[in-house]
Amino acid sequence: MTLTPEAQRAARGLLSWGVRDLAAASGVAWTTVSQFENGRPMREATAAKIIAAFEAEGVDLVGDAERTGAVLTIARRKPRHG
Repeated sequence: MTLTPEAQRAARGLLSWGVRDLAAASGVAWTTVSQFENGRPMREATAAKIIAAFEAEGVDLVGDAERTGAVLTIARRKPRHG
């Protein structure tokens, strides 16, 4: 899967993450995350770190020649108390 700015934003939205949250989870500078979403290219190795961070949280990126986005594949449930 090729990472697109739209898919990255969609995945962040599913997780309620800001650019700094994604940066912390992926080990990528927040400025890189932000610049990519604003149209600047990203290296494949950097994109792989971001994709891995999303996948670790149960979010898969999806897309083809006409569409791009993200889907939640694992719903993390919080334990009930009481």
